[in-house]
Amino acid sequence: MSSTTRGDAKTLPFRYQFVAGAVAGISEILVMYPLDVVKTRIQLQHGTTTGANSGTGNYTGVIDCFRKIIKSEGLSRLYRGITAPILMEVPKRAIKFSSNDTFGTIYQKAFHASTLTQPLAILTGASAGATESLVVVPFELLKIRLQDKSSASRYTGLLDCLAKVVRQEGPMALYNGFEATLWRHIVWNAGYFGCIFQVRSQLPKPEQSHNPKMQKTVNDLAAGFVGGVVGTTLNTPLDVVKSRIQSVAKVEGVRAKYEWAWLSLGIVAREEGFRALYKGYVAKILRFGPGGGVLLVVYSAVSEMLGKVV
Repeated sequence: MSSTTRGDAKTLPFRYQFVAGAVAGISEILVMYPLDVVKTRIQLQHGTTTGANSGTGNYTGVIDCFRKIIKSEGLSRLYRGITAPILMEVPKRAIKFSSNDTFGTIYQKAFHASTLTQPLAILTGASAGATESLVVVPFELLKIRLQDKSSASRYTGLLDCLAKVVRQEGPMALYNGFEATLWRHIVWNAGYFGCIFQVRSQLPKPEQSHNPKMQKTVNDLAAGFVGGVVGTTLNTPLDVVKSRIQSVAKVEGVRAKYEWAWLSLGIVAREEGFRALYKGYVAKILRFGPGGGVLLVVYSAVSEMLGKVV
């Protein structure tokens, strides 16, 4: 397994990589999901959210969004749509880490590199992100529809949402926003795994510490946190337009305002200003900074545990 993820040279069978990634993903989503709901609500707001425009229907920030959701819709709304990401997290995170490790080995051989380098870590992460996006798009679309306040009332739950999207818009509608999701995951994973490699190289080596296990945990937490922050900073504009694309139901004969990622970035920036491309950024940082650390720590711990039985 590549040093990008585990920091050692031992290669685990794919089934163990899959299990470790799945456990890590579910752990992260259970802790951080309410921030994802808040992030999506803020991203789907059009125009400004200050002054006269900051009424009861709009959110001026993360705390304001939390407060208004709980007050007007109830605490349980912060977990609305969690079934989709829970189902998605198993293949998503498993594919993220296992494909990152697999691509790391492939690229090292292809470029005749004895060890993983910074450019290879970025390339490996981008490839893992592209692979991951193939699986997550339908789950992301259903999650966005259930999280969006304007459309959530049309669906009673995940299965009802799935049935109505397929019946009313066609099966291919589940892949609405695929191109935006592809770019979002390429950028996030490139930043995440590239930073993990760089941060780990600057930290004390666990084997040289008085407490190797603790040092490894600290290294994983720090590397995952920095990777999560950098990945989020790079991909938030793509996440904003992805949410806009996937939130709107397809209507035959009607051209959607947001269709392609890069064109949609221009539309949002032109109509709402550049800052609008970072709507939901604080919520994303609060989730994917600590969440990135949780992911890496849990993945490394489960991998280490499973590695003892290989």
